[in-house]
Amino acid sequence: MHLLPLPGHETGDGSMLAILKGTDFKDGAIEVDVAGAPRPGADPGMKGFIGIAFRVQPQGSPFELIYLRPSNGRAPEQLTRNHSVQYVSDPDFTWERLRKETPGKYESYVDLEPGAWTRIRIEVSGTTARLYVNGASQPCLIVNDLKRGESHGPIALWAHETTEAYFSDLTIH
Repeated sequence: MHLLPLPGHETGDGSMLAILKGTDFKDGAIEVDVAGAPRPGADPGMKGFIGIAFRVQPQGSPFELIYLRPSNGRAPEQLTRNHSVQYVSDPDFTWERLRKETPGKYESYVDLEPGAWTRIRIEVSGTTARLYVNGASQPCLIVNDLKRGESHGPIALWAHETTEAYFSDLTIH
């Protein structure tokens, strides 16, 4: 699936969310192949943002979200690399808020390449989520305090409008 922004929003500052009808996810695992890279013409500060939202509430918000920043994975600065994967809880716990209040707690490094297919697995149990990338036996990100608590709701494909975003082979366990 190719997730596209609405016409005129290709370089905007919003999110794209494709909610998967018929899903009601609380605990389990979500696996999907993603390929994301900054869209041509995007601001150089845009790193490509692609991931999975889960426990999505009515009207598409609030939700829990784990996403990748593919352009950060091989950046020449370590601090930028440390922002390769991120957890947020929309709308109250933005990346800016979490980074300011708890630096490094909800972000981590993983080796990524812009535009390359990347297999992600998100395991959720109660208020804990673990992100595994490319079949790794250990998670690259562990969140022990999901901000929405033990809620449930649909799963959604998510990307920033400035990202060329592709998804394939989604499975939910």
